[in-house]
Amino acid sequence: MLSSISPLGERARSSRWWVTTAAYLLGSAAGGLALGAVASLLGALVPEGVRGSSWSLGFVALLLLVGLAYDSQRGRLDLPSWRRQVDEQWLTRYRGWVYGVGFGAQLGFGLVTIITSATTYAVVLLAALGGDLRVGLAIGATFGVVRALPSLLMAGVEDRAALHTVFGRVERWAKSARIVARVTLGVAAAALLAVAVGS
Repeated sequence: MLSSISPLGERARSSRWWVTTAAYLLGSAAGGLALGAVASLLGALVPEGVRGSSWSLGFVALLLLVGLAYDSQRGRLDLPSWRRQVDEQWLTRYRGWVYGVGFGAQLGFGLVTIITSATTYAVVLLAALGGDLRVGLAIGATFGVVRALPSLLMAGVEDRAALHTVFGRVERWAKSARIVARVTLGVAAAALLAVAVGS
C-alpha cells in the first residue's frame, strides 16, 4: 500500500496526496480502534477471575512465545493470513479520501489483510485478556496508527527516483522493525509469565 499512495501516484489520479494520506491515517486508527473494541468486548464475556487466573496468563504468554517462534522463522513458517491485501481497482474507481479510508481501515483492523507479524494476533490477545473497552481502544488505536505511519515517508516524493529512495529506506528499516516486533512479543510474554507466577 505504501507504493500506491504517494504524491506521484495521487497526482496522476488527480487526487491530493495529503487528503488521501490523512484519510488513510484516520482509517487505520479507526480500524485499530474497532479491532481493540471487538477483542476487548469478546474478552469481557469471559469472567475476570478466569481471564486473570495464572493459567490464563500463562496460556496467553505461551501463545505469544509461539508467535515469537513464527516470527523468528520467517520464510520457513508462515502465519495464517490473507492472500490479497487490497482491491487495487479502488484506486481508479473512487476518490482519494474514499480509498484512503478504506485501505487504512483494512490495515488498522489487521486481521482482514496480509498478516506479516504475530504482533497482529498479540494485539487481539492482549486486548481480549484485558477485557476492558478503554484498554482495548488504547491498544487498538496504537496498533492502527503505528501501522499507517510509514505512509508519511512519502511526503515530498515527486519522481521515481525519490520513490525508490523511500523504498530503500523502508527496506533498511525492515530488519529493525522485525527485531522490535520480536522483542515486544518476548517482553509481553515474560511480563505475563511473571504475573502468572506471582499470582
